[in-house]
Amino acid sequence: MMRIIDFHCDTIGERIARSEGKVSLRHNDCHISLEKMQQGDALAQFFAIWIPLQDTAERLGVDMPPYDYFNFVYGKYVEALEANKDIIAPAFCLADIEANRKNGLMSSILSIEDSVPLEGKIERVNEFYEKGVRLMSLTWNYENSVGFPNSDDPALTAKGLKPFGIEAVERMNELGIIVDISHLSDGGIYDVFKYSKKPIVASHSNARGVCAHRRNLSDDM
Repeated sequence: MMRIIDFHCDTIGERIARSEGKVSLRHNDCHISLEKMQQGDALAQFFAIWIPLQDTAERLGVDMPPYDYFNFVYGKYVEALEANKDIIAPAFCLADIEANRKNGLMSSILSIEDSVPLEGKIERVNEFYEKGVRLMSLTWNYENSVGFPNSDDPALTAKGLKPFGIEAVERMNELGIIVDISHLSDGGIYDVFKYSKKPIVASHSNARGVCAHRRNLSDDM
């Protein structure tokens, strides 16, 4: 029987952490809830901590620096899993997913959308790994210490990873954090192909041949 693993949702940050307890991970009217996951026979869900920046952060009322915001949402994530440990458990590797399934539990895998909280500090890759992060997208819509976002501007999207970005990818490989290229510049994507020694993902990208959006991937990619 096929079980579902979804690689990206913003539920923890967007609907749980900032709701002041008004929205429950177990039951809500969002796209993702634990009850809906059960109904859909989900095996695992990657819960992303997305980092709002600049005008988006202002619109959402987020005034914390990226690193502080990560830790704020991370705390709410830990609380949500503890409150629902009868139906879902964290997973840090394949063996955990298999063990959770045998115990009748769905698995939760933590990810980060936009590596901006690294702020050029390689030790934070280690810190995020220790906190359970197993997938990280390198950029969102803005430049950060790792690289550049995808863009309709050919000059911008041609830019590759920065030297720290290459170092971060290599460290993610060593630890076991999956490199996610969604939102990354085209030049950055080809650099990831060049420098990553481990499999990578595009957690929420599709095919430009079907939909010519800058976040989607060319046939060559």
